[in-house]
Amino acid sequence: MTIQQLEYLIAVDKHRHFGHAAESCFVTQPTLSAQLSKLERDLGVILFDRSKMPVIPTEMGVQIIKQAKKVVSESKGIFELVADMKGDISGVIKLGIIPTLAPYLLHLFIRKFLEKYPHVKLEVQEMVTEDVVKKLKNDELDLGIIVTPLHESGIVEKPMFYEKFFAYLSKEHPLLKEETFHPEKVLKEEFWVLQQGHCFRDQVINLCDQSLSGPKNFHYESGSLEGLKNMVNRYKGVTLLPELATLELSDEEKTRLRPFEGVPPTREVSIILNRSFLKQKLVELLFKEISEAIPKEMTSKAHGKIVRFK
Repeated sequence: MTIQQLEYLIAVDKHRHFGHAAESCFVTQPTLSAQLSKLERDLGVILFDRSKMPVIPTEMGVQIIKQAKKVVSESKGIFELVADMKGDISGVIKLGIIPTLAPYLLHLFIRKFLEKYPHVKLEVQEMVTEDVVKKLKNDELDLGIIVTPLHESGIVEKPMFYEKFFAYLSKEHPLLKEETFHPEKVLKEEFWVLQQGHCFRDQVINLCDQSLSGPKNFHYESGSLEGLKNMVNRYKGVTLLPELATLELSDEEKTRLRPFEGVPPTREVSIILNRSFLKQKLVELLFKEISEAIPKEMTSKAHGKIVRFK
């Protein structure tokens, strides 16, 4: 049994197709198939049910694939550990980031980070929190940038900054006459929220649910903050925006922002990683670059009161 065979095994499980798995491993399909057949003979088990399309792992295969991922990850960790101890700033970072952060955060730090560390390659994927955590645990991602706290077993959270929530109101909305936002004054039909699966949606509901009294109050659901903002701009209504999303609003749009009454609600944004992740130097450098790109007042936990989403 070799590490290469285990990598082929994991690739077939990921793609559920021998041809696609071979392409992802940069080998021919006969080569990959032959190596997996040899692995099955050595282990004395059948790893995949080839009679189905897409192919699926057998019951024994599922357990072996799970262990194979650990072995491959640990083997790569040897090289990462040596590079880290040598102070070698290089390698690939597979980063997952949630959609309510990606458009407003990435451009603040990526260019400068890559200019400083040209031998580092950042591969960024945008996805919801549930998928970030799942891919981290499956070693398909190295790091995530999401909203915390999660309290997820095996996941390390490194809080970076705290974003206030702001109400964003349509033109000539009656609540524009007030200096601060009171969610209980919003008509139930005019509140716009993200669709299910976004942690920001859950935080908004936690903030406003008592006053808005349930899902029937949410007239429309969007897949992005930009979608919500456009609905408010073109029609009547109110939505909530996190702080970074407000920085690029036009001067006119900023006049339609209102802070919450009292202690401002915030969301905690963190880098998360597997407890076994070994590229600690890269994590520290990325953490530092992001923290320096954020307005200083946002890096303090005293920026407001954290709103839970779980």
